[in-house]
Amino acid sequence: MKEDTKELNLSVIKAFKILDEFTSGQQEWGVRELAKKAGYNKTTTYRLLSTMEALGVLQKNKSDKYILGLKLFELGNLVSIHKSLRYFSGIPLDKIAKEINETIHFGVLDNNKVLYLNKAESLQGLKVSTQIGSSQSAYCSALGKVLLAYLSEDELSKYFKEVKLTARTTNTITNEEMLRTTFKKIRTQQYALDMEELELGLICIAIPVFNQQNQLVASISASGPSSRFKAENINSYLSILQKGRREIEAKLSDYK
Repeated sequence: MKEDTKELNLSVIKAFKILDEFTSGQQEWGVRELAKKAGYNKTTTYRLLSTMEALGVLQKNKSDKYILGLKLFELGNLVSIHKSLRYFSGIPLDKIAKEINETIHFGVLDNNKVLYLNKAESLQGLKVSTQIGSSQSAYCSALGKVLLAYLSEDELSKYFKEVKLTARTTNTITNEEMLRTTFKKIRTQQYALDMEELELGLICIAIPVFNQQNQLVASISASGPSSRFKAENINSYLSILQKGRREIEAKLSDYK
């Protein structure tokens, strides 16, 4: 490990060392034998195992031994899904960027934030300082508002309980009821706008991406300077974005 361990959480390091002991040849462990294998005392090992069990990372089998839990399976599938979405969105996003001549983002909702899975830039467009794999607030971005608009009522209520609505600019909507009204409008019109709510001088338009079951899986946005993004061009932007969306959705439907 190259990093200075003084800067790392030792409990997390110990937990991952324990997880590393679960292999295809050794899929279950008792507390005593795992403590000996990992080199920790029984009390520490039991505490770590109990914590991971409570989180769903580990679970007990019929023999009362620990095995890998469903949470790891869910996280593994999530990584696979995100990898597929990034792979299938690459070419369509490049096409959109060339046609709209602006920066195009592709993202999902992750831990209450927009996670940028992919990005395409036009040579003539405004360069937006975002990185693939980075996250951004959802309530004040076009991508995020689309993703939030399709949450269930319970999921949305949970979101508002967990997220502090802080103004990023003078245009940021920080009122829950106003945002709820905005989300209803987004679902009706099938697109969202960010009118300099995340960053002054930057306007974005985003649309949803669905799977075969008509469930929201991601969102695509085009971002550009307020001097170029005019209301009369919205339909043109939407047409180009929707064409790219259809290409991504077709690729997803063919994926087995």
